[in-house]
Amino acid sequence: MSARTKARKRALDVLYAADVRQISINEALAAEATRALSEPAREASWLYAREIIDGIVDHGDEIDELIETYAQGWTLARMPIIDRALLRIGIWEVLFNDDVPDGVAINEAVDAAKLLSTDDSGGFLNGILGRVQQSKG
Repeated sequence: MSARTKARKRALDVLYAADVRQISINEALAAEATRALSEPAREASWLYAREIIDGIVDHGDEIDELIETYAQGWTLARMPIIDRALLRIGIWEVLFNDDVPDGVAINEAVDAAKLLSTDDSGGFLNGILGRVQQSKG
């Protein structure tokens, strides 16, 4: 598993924890940062995970608006927590991280959804992320 794939998983863990515990992403991030200090071997994945989370915090309103726009008939509250978090990560990577090719960002999110969420989640995420990518112009 690549360092970026591990970082996406760590970012997913933080977003999931914030959602489930109904705390801010920043609170969940602080808890994970404390834990990361005791795991120096995982520093490479932590740095990119933190970049993802910081980006989602910085662009959260725009990202959530795009999810609501392209998730025809689905509100954020109605989506599985995992799907919501993976969409936030995927949209951030597609729109705000030029270091990751769009196709890689979309495939990583879809693969994670197939593994961690419902049977329909992979297609659902692929459709939304594909529309977001097309909207870039």
